[in-house]
Amino acid sequence: MLQQNVKQPLVSVVIPTYNRPDYLKQAIASAVKQTYQHLEIIVSDNCSDESPQGIIESFADSRIRFWRHPENVGMLSNQMNAFKMAQGKYVASLHDDDMWHEDFLVKLVPTLEAHSNVILAFSDQYIIDSDSNINHLGTEANTRGFKRDILAPGIHTFFAQIGLIDKSIPTAAACVIRNGVIDWDSIPQEVGGMWDLYLTYLCCISGYGAYYYPERLTYYRAHELTDTMLSGSRNANAKIRKAQSEIFCYKAFMEDGRLQEFHEYFQAKWLESHTTLGIGLLRNHQTKIARPYLFQAFKRQKLNPRTLAALILSFIPQPLANQFLTVSRTT
Repeated sequence: MLQQNVKQPLVSVVIPTYNRPDYLKQAIASAVKQTYQHLEIIVSDNCSDESPQGIIESFADSRIRFWRHPENVGMLSNQMNAFKMAQGKYVASLHDDDMWHEDFLVKLVPTLEAHSNVILAFSDQYIIDSDSNINHLGTEANTRGFKRDILAPGIHTFFAQIGLIDKSIPTAAACVIRNGVIDWDSIPQEVGGMWDLYLTYLCCISGYGAYYYPERLTYYRAHELTDTMLSGSRNANAKIRKAQSEIFCYKAFMEDGRLQEFHEYFQAKWLESHTTLGIGLLRNHQTKIARPYLFQAFKRQKLNPRTLAALILSFIPQPLANQFLTVSRTT
């Protein structure tokens, strides 16, 4: 194994974590068990209620490096802290509630080694539930939804279409990136939870290519604590955060001259995010703040029933509007 490690480049596995001790242990285990062994595992804890240091120590693996913030710095800063700690030639992000197949790295790293003009390599993924059971219907829907079922295996030299339009590249969960190309400080705080899409954008405009391996090599967990599963006011706040991040990202994409062929798509998504933000603000009873976003979307979109309905609701007395918003909670 020592001889093998001399030949293998170092891969940094970064695992940002916060208050998910049971899932974290599974995530770390999936990294430790990689058949590709020359790696470091960086666990960056965002000041969890209980320090996961005991979990780290239970593995007795010298490849694991642990950092604990003395206070909560936010999800993005914790993620970027982990990236900045990475010493490897390649870096791969692993969510603290996800897992990798044992051959994830060994099947992706060799292509990066063989092709210096490739910045990232990615695979397809399974969808699992809170008990780590594979959701087969969800998995198939995920693969089709992100068009990985029709995506050609191999190297894609210009990949803005698959990265930013089809969103085929799961940058945060099933991707290995060439370290040193991306300046982690160039990812602004405004991207928030959309940091993975913004990172994909930086990779797209880097001039490098991307490699797709069509096998499912990671396990993405859908459970009750993800933003898409939240309900009530927490769901509204999740919508607000996501929409604010999307507005920032799509505005940046719209203004990048290298992506002009996709300008119309980015503008449509930008306006759609205005509507989503407006609805989230309405649900938080912030009508005056919501209305300008809805007006912006209404004026610049073709007639959109969702935007029009939300704009009308912003002029209806709050108790009556709340009834409509409750009925349309899944909008």
